[in-house]
Amino acid sequence: MSTTTEQLPVGVVGAGPVGLITALGLAHYGVPVVVFEEDDTLSRDTKAGTVLTRTLEVLHRYGALDDVLAGALRIDEIGELDRATNRQTLSVRTGDLTEDTRFPFVINIPQHELEPILRQRLDATVPGALHMGHRLLDFTQHPDRVEVRLRTADGDRTVPVRYLLACDGGRSAVRDQIGAVVEGETYQERYMLVDLKVDLDVENPRDYPYLAYFGDPQEWMILVRQPHCWRFLYPLQAGQAEPSREELADKARRFIGDTKTLEIIGTNIYHVHQRVADRWQDGRVFLLGDAAHLITPMWALGLNTGVLDASNLPWRMAWVLRGWAEPDLLDGYQTEQAPVASQGSAAMAAAARAYMARRADDPGVMTAGNWGNAFTRGMLGVRLDVDGTGDWSMVAAGDDPLPVLAGARSPDLPLIGRTGRVHLHDLTADAFVALYFTDPRRAPVLPPQDSPALRHYVVSRWDAPHDSGLRDRALFDPGDRVRRRFAVADDTLVLIRPDGHVAAIVPFDPGADRDAASGIYQRITGCPPPRDPA
Repeated sequence: MSTTTEQLPVGVVGAGPVGLITALGLAHYGVPVVVFEEDDTLSRDTKAGTVLTRTLEVLHRYGALDDVLAGALRIDEIGELDRATNRQTLSVRTGDLTEDTRFPFVINIPQHELEPILRQRLDATVPGALHMGHRLLDFTQHPDRVEVRLRTADGDRTVPVRYLLACDGGRSAVRDQIGAVVEGETYQERYMLVDLKVDLDVENPRDYPYLAYFGDPQEWMILVRQPHCWRFLYPLQAGQAEPSREELADKARRFIGDTKTLEIIGTNIYHVHQRVADRWQDGRVFLLGDAAHLITPMWALGLNTGVLDASNLPWRMAWVLRGWAEPDLLDGYQTEQAPVASQGSAAMAAAARAYMARRADDPGVMTAGNWGNAFTRGMLGVRLDVDGTGDWSMVAAGDDPLPVLAGARSPDLPLIGRTGRVHLHDLTADAFVALYFTDPRRAPVLPPQDSPALRHYVVSRWDAPHDSGLRDRALFDPGDRVRRRFAVADDTLVLIRPDGHVAAIVPFDPGADRDAASGIYQRITGCPPPRDPA
């Protein structure tokens, strides 16, 4: 892992999941980081509980996935049920994603159990980076740093940071100070989230999917199996008083039927928002997660949309701090992520609410094809506007995988390298990677492998001959599996970014001594690829 020469850390405000994952991302790229959390302890509130496939991939890249999976419940089916009949109307089976990801499932884990796992990983990775009991008062920007003033139990202190990343939630103090305006709507309807202790396995056997959506025009509900309890979520109408525990237990039984025992062990009420900040950057200050966009957590879109921010910004910051990119690279963060939040996740959540209340026959993103439904619901279908043309998407359709386009997330399939099996997302975890789909037997001309920021590999079902000069950067693709998943022709160059998104797909002339990949890299970063020291 490369490190930056600048020792002043990047500051993160807020130690919720998005703040902790952002800090892990910066640490992954060798960027010094400090995290400031206002509270003395992590939250124990009943909050979000489903982590989608794309977030699992981000956690894997940042070295935190194994710990999270150990504490989670894995799920390969998302069920839609009709409230009136209690029968399943649709099943989204994530097992169809095996040609796209190493993690063809989603997981359930309560946020108050996820945060300590992420904290332990951060403490192990960057000891002393997390500072609890540090409330941000204000900050002052300078040309080369941000001076952050914080209040602690031992008095006020001022900490200089290279950049300031606001992960301090929907009431972000950082957002207020930069004067960003939050646009959108807060609904009169609220959501009630309830954790139940009830045996639906032996004492009161049910066969509900671990993530089940009960749709009904009068009374919809989401039932989630967590590692240590069942959780249900339902709407509270405007002006409705908080239900008593007896009322909550009665409501749960209206959905799941009579049970021998049922205990309410936790509750939370929260407001429903679709609100997005009008700008996510002011100089050296950036907004992420709920500080940038408040998205109703229908279909788990709240937390998981925030993790997309934590996937996009850290690599850009690392490239700028390493001197591998111009500061303009940071502008692409809002360009790419803002439409995903404001027009993608927000619209999808609104459509899902209408579908749950049976105000619409379908939410506009569900199709007859299971692959497309699973790809979309796992947030693998996010295709970013990498060219600044306004062309982006979040929805895939059909039973069969679609061709990969520029801006899409690269499929994470295995290839065989010189020392064994390697997955595409591991290749790109800390570099741009150029894949040349061409025949190594014909002596294609590849650029030299001399940059830590951009690596070149030939990919083919024909293994590179030992006298080809390509053995150290040849990736064997048995049966053309990877090429077929990308759906590219022979002699094609695919350039993949460090966040796993495809930067470009262009023709490649194997006989020409022309480094197209470096040209695209320079167009993106504003700098030529750095060269390894001689």
